[in-house]
Order: sequence, then C-alpha cells, then structure tokens
Amino acid sequence: MKTVIDMQDVSWKKDGKTILSNVKWKVNKGEHWALLGLNGSGKTTLLNIINGYIWPSTGTISVLGQTFGKTDLRELRKSIGWVSTSLQERLNERALTEDIVVSGKFASIGLYEVAKPSDFEQAYQIMEQIGCSHLIGRTYQTCSQGEKQKLLIARGLMTDPKLLILDEPTSGLDFLSREDLLTSIQKLATKQEAPTILYVTHHIEEVLPIFNQTLLLREGSIFEQGRTEDLLTTDMLTDFFQTPIEVEWKNKRAWMSVAVSGEREDAITT
Repeated sequence: MKTVIDMQDVSWKKDGKTILSNVKWKVNKGEHWALLGLNGSGKTTLLNIINGYIWPSTGTISVLGQTFGKTDLRELRKSIGWVSTSLQERLNERALTEDIVVSGKFASIGLYEVAKPSDFEQAYQIMEQIGCSHLIGRTYQTCSQGEKQKLLIARGLMTDPKLLILDEPTSGLDFLSREDLLTSIQKLATKQEAPTILYVTHHIEEVLPIFNQTLLLREGSIFEQGRTEDLLTTDMLTDFFQTPIEVEWKNKRAWMSVAVSGEREDAITT
C-alpha cells in the first residue's frame, strides 16, 4: 500500500451549505502531514470524512487502500488512531492511566472488555515509548493536561494503527508542556514502524521537521498543498491568512508573527 489517503473532488454539504468543496488530496506512505487552518476552515469535517463518520456529498475517497462504499468502515477505523482533546471529556477521571491506554485496543471509552496481561504489557511499552510510563498506577484525574494528551496518544497506538490523527493535541497546554509533547511526537514519528501522522493545528510553530508536507485549508477549500518549506513562507501565509504576516525559521521550525503596521503595507494588496 503506497497511498494512505486518496480524496478526489470530495465535497460535503449540510443544510444546503457547502462545508467542504472539491477537495483533491493524496497522502502517500512515508509522508507526515500538517493540516493548517483557522477555526471554521473545515478541518474537523475533513477528519470526520477520513474516519468514515460522515459521508461525502460528492467525490470518492479511499483510506489505507480501502475505497469507501466497498469496505467495512468499522473495521477500517481499527487501523486509524484519532487523538482529540474532546475525547478527554468523555473519559472516567477515576480510571487508572493504564486502563485508559488499554481501552484503545477495544475502541471503547472505558475498559469494559476483559484485557489480557499481554494487553497491559503492550500498554506499558507504548507508555514508555511516549514518555509517560511514570504515570502507571495513577488515576487519570491526577495527571496534568500534557500528561493526559500523552496518554491519549498512547491509547491511539494500542491498535498499531497505520494512520494516526493528532487533532490539535497541544490545546490548553503551557509552553513547556507543549514542547515536551512535541518532542514525544517527533520521536514517535522517526521510529521505523511509525504510522503516517496527520497533525492538525492553527499554530505553525507546532509544525515539526518530521511534517514534510502541509495542507492549507481555508473556508472549506484547499488553498495550497505541498512541501512544508515551500508553504510556510511570509508571502504564502500572508495570502492564506489575508493579513500581513512575517515568518522566521528557527531550528527547522517556522515561527509566525503579524507584521508591524507599515512594514508590509502592500502585502495583501499586491
């Protein structure tokens, strides 16, 4: 399987309003993608389509070589790990951290199945890999926001997914916790058997060096896609955000700021 995601002319409408329009996007094995867009740009809708929770109004889509309409989406989802902050609100605060992680194998919010000792051994190994093994034996409610995010990533890896979606995983984290989590993601992505990772954010400084491809989504349409270093530039992001932007690269990461008034007065008019 060389193609992880293949979307051709995908659109989605709700109540007569177009939320996504004519999306053409292909993700190949060996690529890690960053998805950038402001709130309301259609990122969540795009993720819901990839996971098969909503059906495109038009177009065709295949994920992990499985064409929608010709595959069991429930089985397909077992090969997709989706980490979202919204999941935290549904978890039992009093559950042990290792139970939270093991529940990912059964795609359940709580651990209701009878887990095998090997399941917990796998969970411990993943927690070590993600850098949260020190949380074993603690309850979920005693963990910091950053620790909870690491546990959710570990949970998402329990099924050995081929595709891992990280949906704004640093939301609510302070600077140090954010950088700690990003370091864990960088290490995960560089492992030999790492899944293809989609990292969804609206903060370009979170786009790590391992995310070699970027998709810019604006108002439900693809604004641009391609190599990250070609897209995260002053001119491109000024056009994308329709606001004068300055981009500076440090340590192979792009850092963005709004240009001081008068410095780029012609940025969005030329």
